[in-house]
Amino acid sequence: MIPFNKPYLTGKEAHYLYDAVYTGKLSGNGKYTQLCQKFFKETYGFGKCLLTTSCTDALEMAAILINIEPGDEVIMPSYTFVSTANAFVLRGAKIIFADSRKDHPGIDESSIEALITDKTKAIVPVHYAGVACDMDIIMDLAAKYNLFVVEDAAQAIDSYYTDRNGVKKALGSIGHLAAFSFHETKNIISGEGGMLAINDMQFADRAEIIWEKGTNRSAFFRGEVDKYGWVDMGSSFLPSELISSFLWAQLENIEKIQTKRKQHWEQYYNGLKDWAAANDVMMPFVPSFATGNGHMFYLVCKNPQQRKELIKKLKDNDILAVFHYLSLHKSPFYKEKYDGRNLPQSDYYSDCLIRLPLFFDLNEKQLKLIISTITATI
Repeated sequence: MIPFNKPYLTGKEAHYLYDAVYTGKLSGNGKYTQLCQKFFKETYGFGKCLLTTSCTDALEMAAILINIEPGDEVIMPSYTFVSTANAFVLRGAKIIFADSRKDHPGIDESSIEALITDKTKAIVPVHYAGVACDMDIIMDLAAKYNLFVVEDAAQAIDSYYTDRNGVKKALGSIGHLAAFSFHETKNIISGEGGMLAINDMQFADRAEIIWEKGTNRSAFFRGEVDKYGWVDMGSSFLPSELISSFLWAQLENIEKIQTKRKQHWEQYYNGLKDWAAANDVMMPFVPSFATGNGHMFYLVCKNPQQRKELIKKLKDNDILAVFHYLSLHKSPFYKEKYDGRNLPQSDYYSDCLIRLPLFFDLNEKQLKLIISTITATI
């Protein structure tokens, strides 16, 4: 069976884990945590970086930082993972779901302004498949209505956006805050793991306190205060050195990993584009302002039946392909709270999108088999 995903190991993970164990510093914010945070800040231009135990934790930190309270409204796409919404629901927010674009599963930027009310507190764009939303539109709306922007960049490490002035910016460096994932299905992994990027420095000091269970412990260890105590709400969001040491091995090889993943993506695209056009199947779209990062290769079938048949054909040939999100506005938890608007594009992607295997160790023979199996399907 060709799996949907297979975690890639660089060969140095066990070495750094051993080093972390035998240095005697296993709790968070040690040598490897600081190495990783420095790498992200210097490589991608984030204002401040704090590793977390998951992207979910990073989003929950963001919700606390922007002071989400009961009754606040937060705009985000319905076609996203539950964590995007859960982080704000936990603080009492009402989620205002937006539809997706017709050419891409990301949020329909043109629909956002009509959803803004005097209760809106934030916009949470999701960079689906590592492809940027139109951040000029979103940041302009945030400035016009005095809103916060929290980028859900879970899938978007090492991907970029070019603004209207021609300036190329890393995804996660544009919004006030951004959340990343290092789950084993992502490009760069630590099993579970995430990061909060803080680009608006008004949040920098408080973020560190929230990260450290609501205490000023980090300031104490830097010698900035003579004792530390409980000064704010927070939780145990920082990861152990075991997670960070594993991640460091990945970061040392990020260029190698990204090159291979993008090569796989290109081979899929070139091998399937003619078949897709002939069978009314949508291929991945990367707008001119965005880059791809080789995170995911998906196809959008013309109807659910076509998707069902394609998944079965692949499975019959020992290839595991999977669908993705279910529209959150129709979820058992939220459908009774939803305002009833129709979101046809979100539902279209829920019903018709299929993801193909894409991982570092996918070889030429496997890629050719996947492509030939698909192109033999009517």
